[in-house]
Amino acid sequence: MQLPSPILPIGPREPAARSAAATLTELPVRQGPADEGFVAGFRRRLQEFLVDLRDPREATAWATIALVTGLLIYSYWPGMLNVHSSWSNPQYQHGWVVPVINLLLLLWRRQPVSTVTTSARLTGFALLAGSLVLRIIAANYRIITVDMYTFVPALAGVFLLAGGWGMFRWAWAPVALTIFMFPLPDEAQRYITGPLQTFNTTVAAFILQTLGFDAIQEGNLIRLGQEHVMNVVDACAGLKMLTIFVWLCALVIVVAGLQWWENLVIAISAIPIAIMANALRITAAGMLYSVSPTWAEGFHDSTPAALLMMGLAVGFILLEMKLLSYVIVSEEFSPTAVIPKPAAASAARISGFSAIQVPGSGPRRADPGGGVS
Repeated sequence: MQLPSPILPIGPREPAARSAAATLTELPVRQGPADEGFVAGFRRRLQEFLVDLRDPREATAWATIALVTGLLIYSYWPGMLNVHSSWSNPQYQHGWVVPVINLLLLLWRRQPVSTVTTSARLTGFALLAGSLVLRIIAANYRIITVDMYTFVPALAGVFLLAGGWGMFRWAWAPVALTIFMFPLPDEAQRYITGPLQTFNTTVAAFILQTLGFDAIQEGNLIRLGQEHVMNVVDACAGLKMLTIFVWLCALVIVVAGLQWWENLVIAISAIPIAIMANALRITAAGMLYSVSPTWAEGFHDSTPAALLMMGLAVGFILLEMKLLSYVIVSEEFSPTAVIPKPAAASAARISGFSAIQVPGSGPRRADPGGGVS
């Protein structure tokens, strides 16, 4: 299966035949030349955005988004400081990249502003009001994480209020991906880290034993022979690998324009693949212990090892998508039924049996004299 070029229109692949009503309700999708590169595509979209801002409706919509989003950031500023401090945690070092990628996605997917209906404005106002109510409840019970998460529906309400359903259709995905810039709740981290540690330790010990190494699991420890003991601590649980890889899979679902079943497979397999890749990282460190404990500890905590496991996980996803492309054939590539011609049907007639019935003709009976009546 081949991923589409980034200059293709937004959204999943669709069959060529579409109803006229569906075509009329969609906004026109701008498309650049076939040989347009990634940087050239962004430059062209930025120029189109600057040209569209001359339209008063477009300028008003984006000015409203900028103003209200600025007020939201000011309102959420204490929580934003907590988010910024969490980015120093190795498990959430990717957090600062998320808003940057989201801004680029908004520019890439942007379409001209359409008419803003009353239902869109009411829905946007409801999202803003609901986020405010949730913030009040979270502040009453001192639930900081819930207070931070309400920023996402509030931001979605801003885009609905200013740009209507047409803007929300292409902007909802980058807005939803903003959730990945926030850390998980402390309780969720505790409930996830423990099982991840145990599972990764079990898988690594099993693989090492299968490869012939003297490895014995003792809780979250792996005893390697009589001399070395490898401790799978909280940092080795794979929560960092899990959060980053789930975010990358969400990006693939948004930008690749795949079929719905391909997106479903990616979503379901993202977590198991991320966990397995981290278990392989622990296994590689255990194998290095037989060579040098210093090398093993240096490899496990190194950035190249993390990048290698991330590349391995992405490779698993691409391999899985390639295999599924051979298993399930899309309707647009299905073979067309071939109707046999009357001459071919007559030539294939077997003596003593009824002739083959050709579509569009009436039934025929075998003539005792050898003909067909």
